[in-house]
Amino acid sequence: MYRVALDVMGGDFAPREVLKGAELALKAFPELYLILTGPEEVLKPWENRERVSLCISEEVVEMGESPAEAFKKKRKASIFKGLELVKEGKAQAFVSAGNSGAVVAGSIFILGRIKGVRRPAIATLLPTLKEPFVLLDVGANTECKPIDLFQFGVMGATFLNRIWGRERPRIALLSIGEEVGKGNALVKKAHELFLNSNLNYTGNIEGRELYFGKADVVVCDGFTGNICLKLSEGLAEAIIEVLKAEVKKSPISLLGMALAKGALKSFKKKSDWREYGGAPLLGVKGAVIIAHGRSDALAIKNAIKQAINFIKVNLVDRLESAIKEESQ
Repeated sequence: MYRVALDVMGGDFAPREVLKGAELALKAFPELYLILTGPEEVLKPWENRERVSLCISEEVVEMGESPAEAFKKKRKASIFKGLELVKEGKAQAFVSAGNSGAVVAGSIFILGRIKGVRRPAIATLLPTLKEPFVLLDVGANTECKPIDLFQFGVMGATFLNRIWGRERPRIALLSIGEEVGKGNALVKKAHELFLNSNLNYTGNIEGRELYFGKADVVVCDGFTGNICLKLSEGLAEAIIEVLKAEVKKSPISLLGMALAKGALKSFKKKSDWREYGGAPLLGVKGAVIIAHGRSDALAIKNAIKQAINFIKVNLVDRLESAIKEESQ
């Protein structure tokens, strides 16, 4: 059994959609055992369920709360209770769609960092014309040093190799130009670290090239990465809404839409962030999956799937080995 702790109170649509996602996951993954964290009144209907146990927590970290303050004053909140379960070995992974800053802070202070890792990073999968690529960091670190970007590349490549079977992932640095020498001081110094490594480093990549499949792992600081992520999500949703609005303007357009239904359905699926589940927090001593704040049942189910995959390949140990190897 894969034992996953799930924060029932995390996200904009909690607890309703989180519990629906838990139902979907239990049906889809017979090897799954869930430990639900949240208030007693929310979890009570789940008593005596097969492959489910409850961890009562009467405190909740709100989405807009300061992570530091929440960690100080709400140590019994559902997020921190879930992380404690991982630390104690009662759960093998933790999933939350709640306050991502609190999840990151709690993971660092409760689980600790992998030996050699200076800063953990949130990694997310994004679609391309070919295979999905990993973008990191997308929000854990707004300010970084060159060594942080280098370690993000190491961890991102290891994640993509072990979870997705991608051999020798191509790593690129997100910058304002492909040419050597382009970018700020952070990018230039990180570029030198990658050049002197054994990684499959391909140089800089511009934002407009991200979705053409030219890199498998794209590295940047968390401030830049979070903007890229939110911009990408908004653009994909806007394209779909524009198409819907335009086809209603004429019968011919409606006919064209009907004929292209299969292709449009495929595009929607590829661009739907819910299909990729949550984003793993790489670099801490535990499997931690951060789901989108707007997660519905499907997104929660896929975040749990991501957690199971994390456990299956023992990714924490793989990451530690990769960091150690590249540090020598």
